[in-house]
Amino acid sequence: MYCIFLLLPSFLLAQENIGEIGALPAEVSETSGLIFYKDKLITHNDSGNAPELFEIDTVSMQVVRKVTITNAENIDWEDMTQDDTHIYIGDFGNYKGTREDLTIYKISKQEYDQSEIVTAEKIDFSYEDQNEFTDNGRSNWDAEALFSFNDQLVILTKQWLDGGTVAYSLEKTPGIHLAKNIGYYPVNGLVTGATYNPLSTDLVVLGHSNILVPFVLKVEGISETSIFEGNIEKIPLDVGFAQTEGITYVKEDRYLISSEYFTRNIPSITLNSLLYGFQLGNDNEVEEEVNEEEVIPEPEENENKLILFSGNEPNSVEYELTTKNTVLAQAIFDTSGRMVKFRLGSEIESDEIDLTTFKSGLYYLSFYLEGSIISKSFVRR
Repeated sequence: MYCIFLLLPSFLLAQENIGEIGALPAEVSETSGLIFYKDKLITHNDSGNAPELFEIDTVSMQVVRKVTITNAENIDWEDMTQDDTHIYIGDFGNYKGTREDLTIYKISKQEYDQSEIVTAEKIDFSYEDQNEFTDNGRSNWDAEALFSFNDQLVILTKQWLDGGTVAYSLEKTPGIHLAKNIGYYPVNGLVTGATYNPLSTDLVVLGHSNILVPFVLKVEGISETSIFEGNIEKIPLDVGFAQTEGITYVKEDRYLISSEYFTRNIPSITLNSLLYGFQLGNDNEVEEEVNEEEVIPEPEENENKLILFSGNEPNSVEYELTTKNTVLAQAIFDTSGRMVKFRLGSEIESDEIDLTTFKSGLYYLSFYLEGSIISKSFVRR
């Protein structure tokens, strides 16, 4: 046994509060939205699937009930939310920004409790400031997040081009409405889900980076006319690569997060559909940097190891990575959690990193391995 002193930033400490609960059933491998209702997790699949809701027992991780919405179509279901009397499903996935049939399905909880076949009311809407519907490929008008706040619904867009999100408020009454712009935030990522927790009065927004590195935003002090004017904390989630899609609160400081099945050939990545538990409480409120003494066991033969040392050039750092796992990617983050450099594993040609363009400060070199992540801090002087 030996001791070392670590300089840890607050966002890395916060990562420890998430854990895998288990694999989601194959029936919901394309999970997209979540709510927790009567001690059951309820989810739905995304675009092109049947208009169905699935109840999952979080102990057995099995589907225990399935409810069909008879008068609905799953064009691109992306998120769901609830209030005391209704469940709301957002059919507003809009990758190309061309849809003019955006809707939210409103389902009575009384009817949902009594039958496995239900009908829904429709809240049709358009964005008050969208005037262009031309297909230019990716757009800023996609949306994958919906939450209920007092007497209104709030949609958060997923800006493929700008990496931000716009909040739009909407009435809960059926009919045709204009969604009103009530705030913008430069997320530097892709927003995929949201939940407002009335027990803590926090809004928690889920998302991931372009390379599927997940995070949450903890947003405090939201109002019916402004979402992003309060304190906002961005917390990376230490689960490796994951296409995180749905989030729901369970109690004041406890959340469930789902990820969708994902596969890609180049580089070769397969990610299963999983359910995670996430704790968000006072444990995250640590100082920006703390000196923490940590006792670390002697490394086993197959343990991943990363050592950093000064490079041959003045503006460089070298590393020695020992691992038996495939290196999927390499990234460097600053203390705010912003990614400042990224390379796929296949693009790594040297164990020396040029820091010429880096400002002075503390950074974190991270390697995404098959099944884990390893990181070390270094200082650019």
